[in-house]
Amino acid sequence: MRVRIELFYIVLGLVAAVIMTRAAAWAYPLARAEIWWCGAAAMVATVVMGIGPLHRARIADRMARRHSEQ
Repeated sequence: MRVRIELFYIVLGLVAAVIMTRAAAWAYPLARAEIWWCGAAAMVATVVMGIGPLHRARIADRMARRHSEQ
């Protein structure tokens, strides 16, 4: 369950980054390429920062499953 929540947060962060990047690229079309590069960097950072919590959630789920089996 915790893993699904963390994945939801990662996807939510990616959706937010895409929306903000699109809005910025629309608002300032002269820098569209640079804005998309920055948006892509933000999306990569979102995924990288989500790896740690996702890993911890996976461990917590595994421990909870083992505890409930005993």
